Amino acid sequence: MTDEEIAMLVQKGDGEIFGQLMDRYTEKLVRYGRRFLREPENIEDIVQDVFIKTYQNIRSFDPERKFSSWIYRIAHNAFVNALRDRGTEPLISFDFDALISHTLYEDGEQEKKEDEEMRVLLAKGIENLSAMYREIVTLYYFENLGYEQISDILEIPLGTVGIRLSRARAMLKKYFADLRGHENS
Repeated sequence: MTDEEIAMLVQKGDGEIFGQLMDRYTEKLVRYGRRFLREPENIEDIVQDVFIKTYQNIRSFDPERKFSSWIYRIAHNAFVNALRDRGTEPLISFDFDALISHTLYEDGEQEKKEDEEMRVLLAKGIENLSAMYREIVTLYYFENLGYEQISDILEIPLGTVGIRLSRARAMLKKYFADLRGHENS
C-alpha cells in the first residue's frame, strides 16, 4: 500500500494502520532532524510530536498530494520551532530568495557528477552551513526528495530550491577548498 492509501484509511477511522506510516517515517524523520538541528537533543521526542500532529491533522491531508511532502512539512515546522525555542540559531523571517523566481535547468550529466561528488563531501561539511542551507541539502541529498517536494515542504518557490542548492554547493566547495588550502600550508 502507498502512504497515501494508508493515510486515507486512517482518515476513515482505521487508527491501527497509522503505525505503518510511523514505521516508514521514523528513521527518515530522525535522520532529517539530526542533520537539520545542530544539537539534536531529544530528537526522538520531537519526531514523536510530529507523529502526534500528523495523526491529529490527518483529515486535512489531501490524498491527491504526496504524503511524504505533507509529513516533512510538519517535521520542518517542528524542527524550526525547536531551533527557535533553543535560540541557538537566528531564523530569518525575510528572505530575498523567496521573492525572486528563477528558471530551473534540466539535470544534465554535469549536475549528476556534481551530485555524486557532493554526497561524499556533505557528510563532513554539512555542519558548517546555516539552517536554511543545511535543511535543503538534507532534503535533497539525504532524503532524496525532488525540487517540487522540497518546494512544498519549505513553502518556497521552485526556483528558490534550485538557487539554495546551488549556493549550498558553492559554500561547501569553498569550505573544502579552504580546508585543503590549510592542510597544504
